[in-house]
Parts: sequence; structure tokens; C-alpha cells
Amino acid sequence: MSAVHTAASRAAEQTPTILIMEDETNVAKGLKLILDEEGYQVDWADSGARALELFQQKQYDLLLADLRLPDIDGIEVIKEVKHQKPRTGVIVITGYSTVNSAVEAMKLGASDYLQKPFTDDEIRTAIHEALAIEATFRPAPQVAVPVVNETALLLQKREVFRVLNRTADDKSFWQDLMDMRLEALDHYKLSPEARTAILTGDLRWINDNVGELTQKQLRFIFQRQQNEVLVH
Repeated sequence: MSAVHTAASRAAEQTPTILIMEDETNVAKGLKLILDEEGYQVDWADSGARALELFQQKQYDLLLADLRLPDIDGIEVIKEVKHQKPRTGVIVITGYSTVNSAVEAMKLGASDYLQKPFTDDEIRTAIHEALAIEATFRPAPQVAVPVVNETALLLQKREVFRVLNRTADDKSFWQDLMDMRLEALDHYKLSPEARTAILTGDLRWINDNVGELTQKQLRFIFQRQQNEVLVH
């Protein structure tokens, strides 16, 4: 029995754990049904306070976070979760989408921002990508750390350059990024930090983590910064 119990425990540890933070019962039940079918371990919190309580009791790989809750602003919950468990992935789901809330969520490390109503395929895709990002940046065994880190840095540099080069040549892509349409970056292997830096025009992060940009690549960043100033 002990061997069986040990095997079951290991299997449970390898199964991604997801917390749904959603006060609308029908939405939460629908999401849980989809995630149960995908084989994830799923819990549900109908308030921000309950979500934070569960995070104290259990390690979650991913948080599906509604922003409008009966007790606490969803953004404040995300801030606390990221402070306590910075490697936890976050996907924002909301019926009240704004550019400001999208920017703030991305700055906090959210990998995606879905506006209700979304399709089953959209949430599945967002979850798969968020968990893939979380797995990519999970600490590797000590002997492999130097190789993994160097590879990840080179990959990020290449992907950021690809995105910024495309903004100079593809007006539609440029506009999608200006409008904070996160799905425009779905086909690029970007960390949450890199994605946020592109969408918000964070030149300091790009210079520190990617390197200097060409004038062609800088055009989008400068325009993004100018738009941020106008918004605020």
C-alpha cells in the first residue's frame, strides 16, 4: 500500500494545480469542468480573501483571476500572490477590460488577459501556454543551470528582436500591439517579463536583458512610451 501511495503522491505532484478566482458561480463551474477534463488539479475561490487563504495552504502553478470580486480588487490579489509565490502563473479573465488594467496585469507578470465571453479553446490555449512558460523558467537541476540560463537568454533576445523587427514592417501587427491585443504575441516564445516589456515599452528592461536596439526596432518602443504618457 505504501508503494501505491507513494506513486500516487508523485503523480499528483506532477499534475499542474490551478486556482480559479471567480465570484460568478456559472463561470467558475464551467471553467472547472473544462480544466477537470484536461486532467488538472483544480480549486475554486469565490472571493479574493478565499484565494489568498488557499495560497497559504497550497502551492498552485496557475491562478485564473477575475478582476472584479466582492471583497478585494483582483489586481491586489495578483500583487500579493506574486509577492508570496512569484513563480505562480497568472491569467486574467474579466468582463470589464480596459487598457490600464491590461497593462497593470502584464506588468505584474500575467501571461494572458482574456475578456469574457471567451471560448473553451481560448482558455485551453492560454492555460497551456502559461504552464509552458512556468515550466520553462522553473529552476533546473544545479548542473544544468548555466546551459539552461544561457539558452533562455539567447531565445529571449531572438524573440524580442523578431517582434520588434516585425512592428517596423507590419502595420497591422504594430496596431495590434498598440491596442494591447495579447494574442498578437501568441506565436512568440516570450517570458512574461519580455512580453510585458514589449507591450509597455519598457526600454530599460530590454536594454538590461536583451541589449541595444536598432533605430528600426526602437520606433515601436518610443511610440509605446509616448502613448503611455498620454494615457496617464
